[in-house]
This record gives sequence, C-alpha cells and structure tokens, in this order.
Amino acid sequence: MTDDTGRPIAVFDLDNTLADTAHRQHFLESRPKDWDGFFAAAPADPPLAEGVALVLASARDCEVVYLTGRPERCRRDTLEWLAAQGLPEGRLHMRRDADRRPARFTKVATLRRLARDREVRFLVDDDELVCDDAERAGFEVVRARWAAKSAALQDAQEREGRT
Repeated sequence: MTDDTGRPIAVFDLDNTLADTAHRQHFLESRPKDWDGFFAAAPADPPLAEGVALVLASARDCEVVYLTGRPERCRRDTLEWLAAQGLPEGRLHMRRDADRRPARFTKVATLRRLARDREVRFLVDDDELVCDDAERAGFEVVRARWAAKSAALQDAQEREGRT
C-alpha cells in the first residue's frame, strides 16, 4: 500500500462498477440462490472499461479505496482480480461474512468513517439506493450506469444483504 496521507479519497464499488457480473447472475436467479457459486465465479469477471478508466484517472489526484458488499471471505480473490486488471493498489473495505444489512447502510457507514480523517472526493457505485443515501449524507456520487442492470443483484444488495 502507498501512503497517501492528505490526498482526497476516491471510493469505488466493484460489482457492476469495475467488474462485469453478468456471467454469474444466473446463480442469483435460482431458488435457493447459489451464493457460493456466485462468489466463486467472481475471479472470471471481465473488467468494465468505463470504471477502469475512471479509477486510473482518479489515482492521479486521489487515494483509491475500494468499497464492496462482497463478503470478507472473498478478499484474496478480490485482491488478485484487482491486481490482474492493473488497477491501483488501495484499501479494500468488505462486508463481514455474517453482515446482512443492505449495502446502502454498510457503505454509507464506511464512507462516514473514511470522511472523519480525510476528504472523500466521491463515491462511484452502480446501486441507485446506495447512491441516493450517499448523496443525502452529503457525499459526491458518480453513478456507474455502464453495466446492464440485474433485478437479482439489486434484490441481493437490498433485501438479502449479500453483495
């Protein structure tokens, strides 16, 4: 990790912001949902060019921080995926394995913690409810609308607190 003390922070979501999850959505459409399969397939996510370009541009002026609803047990795969895409190193905030709160609660709480010590320049996220709550909390938001929307993923984020 680099010491970026004093630089503002640019916060990036992963799923459908930097990583295209379309190939693994089918795991969430079955009943019951196959969470193990969904997360096991994450290392094969193709990168989303728009998100990658924004991370690389942001890293010139900001410390990059990754904020995902993925569970902690996916840390190694996630760090390897970020490195394989050539993305900047940065702190990775993940959901505790047993945490089932909606992403809009967990992510805004993390943003508030980050903002205690540093300026959060902006959050980039695809989840409209996360974006809405972050804006209401006073954060600048870039809405990642470059990936196909998935009702199954939205349900997982909001109702099941899984990603």
